[in-house]
Amino acid sequence: MTKKRKTKKEEEKEVKPKVHKELEGFEISINQFGEIRSNMNIEKINEFLNENVDDKKLAEREDYEDMKKPKKKKK
Repeated sequence: MTKKRKTKKEEEKEVKPKVHKELEGFEISINQFGEIRSNMNIEKINEFLNENVDDKKLAEREDYEDMKKPKKKKK
């Protein structure tokens, strides 16, 4: 199958979603083999999610508040 080329009007209609400033320029897609392709390192994405998103499954744990506190990084 060949890909249908987009006209200039169709390209202008594509609006980028609003994102957090730390994720500015982040793009993600799935190729024809089902692989997730991204322009950002997965470690950076995970770090962002750990800092900004609460984990619903862990919220029931008694030590969850202690886990949320930032840890000092070792050098």
